[in-house]
Amino acid sequence: MFCIPQRLGQMDICKGVVSLATAAGAIYLLYKAIRAGIKCQPPLCSASPICVARLAIEREQRGRDSGELRRLLNSLECKQDEYAKSMILHSITRCVYLLESEASTCTNDDITLVGSMLDDKDNSVKIQALNTLKAFSGIRKFRLKIQEHSIKVLELISTIWDSELHIAGLRLLNNLPLPDFAHPQLRRVMPALMEILQSDYILAQVQAAQLLSNLAQKNDLLYDILNCQVHSNFLNLFQSAQPGCLLHEVLVFAERLSEGRSSPHYRAVKWHYNEQSVHEALFGDDSRLADRLLALVIHPEEDIQIQACKVIVSLQCPQDVGVRPSCPPSHSCFNHAE
Repeated sequence: MFCIPQRLGQMDICKGVVSLATAAGAIYLLYKAIRAGIKCQPPLCSASPICVARLAIEREQRGRDSGELRRLLNSLECKQDEYAKSMILHSITRCVYLLESEASTCTNDDITLVGSMLDDKDNSVKIQALNTLKAFSGIRKFRLKIQEHSIKVLELISTIWDSELHIAGLRLLNNLPLPDFAHPQLRRVMPALMEILQSDYILAQVQAAQLLSNLAQKNDLLYDILNCQVHSNFLNLFQSAQPGCLLHEVLVFAERLSEGRSSPHYRAVKWHYNEQSVHEALFGDDSRLADRLLALVIHPEEDIQIQACKVIVSLQCPQDVGVRPSCPPSHSCFNHAE
């Protein structure tokens, strides 16, 4: 007679054997996967920029030239597609920053080669070339050679509306002393620089404000900046809701403009401005800049407070310097705000 309990016991034993077999199989498969992973590890140096830079640093630490930067520059001379050129330039940029001694052995011909990439039809290649030139501009001996490309850089940022390209181009220009021969081109691109300043891309706006602040200190460019046309909401740049980094830069810009227009050299000429110019927006009779500045005096960030106060001081009429009582009250920008 068939015994049910005995049969059930046999079934439990079978289940246990199957479970053990399944677990053993899983462990074996896991072991094979780990072993395969160890065997198939990527090589120490692949084509990625990180691997290139890591190997180059390790070789330099051992006291010898890695040769990686030279290899990359040589490969850039070969015919490459846009993606390859972009990646090579990105790797060169990393090597220049990380291996300055090796980068210092490069030549002006190398700078010319990188600069030729600014004529590439692909924007990503242009951007990477700008970043590479910015890296090389940290080495003093290359600055004059890189300055030769400043006209081309200004052309790019004024004719191509691409925030990444604007940032890369402006960062390069801000890292160079702009030569006098670039001033005519700067006058032509001033409207484009002002448009970037009023765009919605914070990093590009910050870089544009820094460049304009530097240019505002050039006597022959000051009027071109002050007479440049801006949008009716230009003073929104001075709202406390703006990011602190941007607020600080536009306040420095305003201070430089205020100081420039108050200089004896500038005041010696009677200038005329467009109704929607920077001058009218900041210093015109109907300007509300004073209200914005007074609001920024209580800004949460201390450097914003300090810079706002600097602008307020600079806005006092030139006659105030040394002989404050002689300045008629009607000349003060703060009459209606007070």
